[in-house]
Amino acid sequence: MMAGKGGVAKLDVGVLSAEQQEKLRQFKINTRIDNEKYLRSHPEVEVLIGDFLRDVLLKRPADIREFAADHFTNPDLNAVIGSKMEGNSDME
Repeated sequence: MMAGKGGVAKLDVGVLSAEQQEKLRQFKINTRIDNEKYLRSHPEVEVLIGDFLRDVLLKRPADIREFAADHFTNPDLNAVIGSKMEGNSDME
C-alpha cells in the first residue's frame, strides 16, 4: 500500500495477480450493487444527508465537525426527517 493524500492508503493493484484483480473487481461491483439496494430501500438516508448539506451550505459553520455532531445528535432529528419524508412522498 502507498500513502496517498491525507494519509489515506492507496492500493497498488499492479502487485495483484490477474485472478486477484478480477476478484477485486467483482467485489467492488457487488459492493456497489449492495450499497445501491440498501440506499433504495432506505430513502431516509438521502433526506438525512440532503438536510445536513442544506444546513451546512446555509449556515456555513466555522467548525464543521461540531456542527455535524450537533446536527446528528439533535433529539428532534427523527421527527424532522420523518416530516420531510412525508413531504417527499407527496411529490412522487
